[in-house]
Amino acid sequence: MHKTKKLFEIMKYIIQPAFVGIIVAILMILVFPNAMRQSVSKDTIDALIEDNISHPLASKISFSNAVSAAAPSVVNIYTLKDEKNNYLKTSLGSGVIMSNDGIIVTNFHVIKNAVQIKILLYDGRESPAEIIDWDRELDLAILKVNLDDLKPISLGHPDSAKVGDIVLAIGNPRGIGQAVTQGIISAVGINGLRLNTLENFIQTDAAINEGSSGGALIDVNGNLLGINTLSLNGNGASGIGFAIPVDEVKKVTSDIIKYGRVIRGWLGIGADMMLLTKKKSDEIGYNRVFVISEVVKSSPAAKSGLRIGDIILTIDNTPILDPEQSIKQITNVKPGQPVLLKILRTDVIEEVTVLAGDRALKK
Repeated sequence: MHKTKKLFEIMKYIIQPAFVGIIVAILMILVFPNAMRQSVSKDTIDALIEDNISHPLASKISFSNAVSAAAPSVVNIYTLKDEKNNYLKTSLGSGVIMSNDGIIVTNFHVIKNAVQIKILLYDGRESPAEIIDWDRELDLAILKVNLDDLKPISLGHPDSAKVGDIVLAIGNPRGIGQAVTQGIISAVGINGLRLNTLENFIQTDAAINEGSSGGALIDVNGNLLGINTLSLNGNGASGIGFAIPVDEVKKVTSDIIKYGRVIRGWLGIGADMMLLTKKKSDEIGYNRVFVISEVVKSSPAAKSGLRIGDIILTIDNTPILDPEQSIKQITNVKPGQPVLLKILRTDVIEEVTVLAGDRALKK
């Protein structure tokens, strides 16, 4: 009996406040009906819908506009190659239209040893193509077709491309015809792969399959960021692709059309990068250096007095970063222009000016 009375008291304690709360809520609805809801006008609702539709993310759901803009500028390339043992082999690749007068860029390895090249355009037209020239060091080749109504691709800005940006690769994978793959930029400024003499790749996980080499890597607006050149497959690196930035493609194309060859600076030295000890680094203020291991006879370096064993601290007042970046820094200098080197020779820091030679004419 005592337990029953106690249980009744507990239930009374719980139910009574709840009952009072319900009554108060009913009275509030009856007396102040507008206080229980918020008025939202039709204009406000329309504005919210418009904001949602025009949100930047909404425009990136589909990339059809980017593909429509760039696809007509990407061509399929079919070649007949002279292989070993005197037999001909059919090969395939892709290319990108760079100008109205028929200049097409592709990879050098796509047209290497080709005895016949055929271009298939997006609109179904076919044409033979001639090789204007190539650049083995960057794995690029310049072709020419004689066709009207060509659509050059719009050029983007690879220097503003960031890791995580969405990109699309357009090419002719395995000869099935033009196809598009999508991914992101996973790294920029990639070098040291020892795949080309000069390397400065955009790295992407957009699939670049056999036949897509020479095709276009574009941004979400359809602008060309780079020329797809290769992918790493196997050995745990499947799905990683690389593209040559369009600014380097523009330089090669411009030089070949204007001068008949690519213009790059050359000093005529061989050097190995070394890391100095902390003690020596603190002493001279640099921790990465180049130690000259070779000086080519009669080269610009030899004429300036550089010697084997000299330690290069800076190039044009820029500290040493890595071999590929330093090579690029020198190749970007026009032949005949001075290159200022700060060197360490027998514990004395000196400055030496070298007049850059022409890399294409080096001996």
